[in-house]
Amino acid sequence: MNPLIQTGPDGVRRVALSPGKRVLFLTKDLELIKKQLAGDLDLRMEDVRPEDLLDDINTDVMTPAWVCFRHRPEEIALDAYAGLMDENGERVFGTRALMDGNFEVIVSGQRKGTGSSRETAPQCEKWSGIRLVIASSFAPIHERNNLNLGQLMGNHAQLKRLQDGEAIPLEEFTGRFDPVAKATLESGGLFPFAKAVARGDAQVDAPATPKRAMTMAEKIIASHLVDAPAGACVKPGDSCLVKVDGGYSHEFTTAQVHHFLLQEYGMDYELPNPAKFGVFEDHLLYADGVKKMAPFADRIQTLRDLQNEFQRHTGVRDYSAKNGISPGICHQVAREEFVDPGDFIQATDSHTCMGGGSNALTWGVGATEYAGLIYAGFTNVRVPESIRFELHGSLAEGVTAKDLILHILATFAVREDTLDRVMEFGGPGLANISVDERATLTNMATECSAKSGICEGDDQLAEWIAARRDGLSAADVKARFVTADEGAEYAGGVHTIDLGAIRPMVAQPGDPTYGKDIADLGEIAIDIAYGGSCTAGKEGDLDMYAQVLSEALDSGRKIADGVAMYIQYGSKTVMEYARSKGYLDVFERAGVRVIDPGCGACIGCGPGVSETSEQVTVSAINRNFQGRSGPGKLYLASPLSVAASAVEGRITSYRPGMFRVPTHA
Repeated sequence: MNPLIQTGPDGVRRVALSPGKRVLFLTKDLELIKKQLAGDLDLRMEDVRPEDLLDDINTDVMTPAWVCFRHRPEEIALDAYAGLMDENGERVFGTRALMDGNFEVIVSGQRKGTGSSRETAPQCEKWSGIRLVIASSFAPIHERNNLNLGQLMGNHAQLKRLQDGEAIPLEEFTGRFDPVAKATLESGGLFPFAKAVARGDAQVDAPATPKRAMTMAEKIIASHLVDAPAGACVKPGDSCLVKVDGGYSHEFTTAQVHHFLLQEYGMDYELPNPAKFGVFEDHLLYADGVKKMAPFADRIQTLRDLQNEFQRHTGVRDYSAKNGISPGICHQVAREEFVDPGDFIQATDSHTCMGGGSNALTWGVGATEYAGLIYAGFTNVRVPESIRFELHGSLAEGVTAKDLILHILATFAVREDTLDRVMEFGGPGLANISVDERATLTNMATECSAKSGICEGDDQLAEWIAARRDGLSAADVKARFVTADEGAEYAGGVHTIDLGAIRPMVAQPGDPTYGKDIADLGEIAIDIAYGGSCTAGKEGDLDMYAQVLSEALDSGRKIADGVAMYIQYGSKTVMEYARSKGYLDVFERAGVRVIDPGCGACIGCGPGVSETSEQVTVSAINRNFQGRSGPGKLYLASPLSVAASAVEGRITSYRPGMFRVPTHA
């Protein structure tokens, strides 16, 4: 139980600060953080304006990849916030800095916990002694992870009252959540709550929402309710138990899942439906080849070993690497092999939402929640709100879905229109976007701090899925399509986007929301061009790289001197596709280094990472947080722009014929 919660003589549970404990303010002025950590400064809420606090603290900052190579939370906490760097590239938080600072409250600004779904982020705070997390707003997966760990969350006004000596009723911190989330938080976390349910001390009733028009996400949740009658409806805010069609974890997360299940249920625990779930070896396959990761080789192998142990123990599907080659990145393989329209999929990675391109509802969860749902076969869901994007027209030549989602990030996500909502994509313009490009849109819903993304289904999607499923016809696939009801309500609004007005874009270093038209960027020379990852390692992406590089070769050009270009396949299927199309010859002649399927530079664990802070990378991945892919400056762009930039040696957009040498009369 959280030690800040005390029951008074009147029986009311209240939250009060502990005598002698401290509050840590994460300010934009990093020197103030250093002074607090050193014990030279204690601040109060009235000393700090909300705009002075750090916004968009991402989970990479809280626990960089190398910290996640540990699977025991108490060891993870040793290097809490190891990714927060000052202007000299030095860590603001040293080893044990948060743990030894006697802090019990941590304070920041907007969108706390953006980025990856890694539960290690809130774990590093909890196991350092933090019991109350204060922020203006929270990214949805991070908020959910805090709930599952029993971490109280509050706002700046509440902190001021606490620092003034007030004991605030617990209800003020938990009352905004649905009944199940509230009970989970007040029980001390997901596992204590699950045991209360098993004892009969707590229960979750199916919602009694009357018939209403529903969004795509609402319809999928309603069709998966536990112990609910056919035709049941849900509305945003409803708390319900939902059956899960499938899921997966990878070697970055499986060890914790196994560790938690052993802790909670003993050495003989079993899963009721192991065939629905799988493990992937994809994230750390190439980490051994990165100089910065070499010291962690033993820990990485431990994670692999524990994943193999979990797979043998449970009998879940095995997507391990064979002969050193992975089947591919989990999100890409999942959409190729088993994510179907109408499915509800959960996995331990924030880019699980990529499956929404296949008209399914998919999102990432932390290790605690995943362990709970695979053990039970169902999970608790608070029905999310939705925001709809009506697409019209067609993207101009040289413009891609990556440019579209960067536009959405810079326009809608930055003002939190998408926060914790399902991004629904539809309208006549969707038919002019390929199935692979739709996966790009939904993949990056998590960069928008959205709950997930989902696209409408059509003939193009039905044929794409049927071609990859034995015994399944396009008609069978279409029968599973989920469409929004006429009159469905969208709390985030319905927004019409003219695809023809979208221009080639780039996200400037630091955050995917820092979007800008490439035409307005100015002259930016590059050292590295990277194409790959789950976002940009699909068949359609390989088509784009090959298109640009073929045109360059036909004009006597190739990768510019001083530039290293990498292309990494998203799956073995994509690799075989590229080979069948003759792309390997194109890439070799252009001077590209091709990498086998898997994750890599996107998480700093493979070829293509920068090695110095001066290096500039243009990349087709989904995130460009500080240090995410090496210490250099990382710009995000489309596959077309990445390939064109590699040839030009500077960040540029692609235009057909751009490499031709002009002729003069």
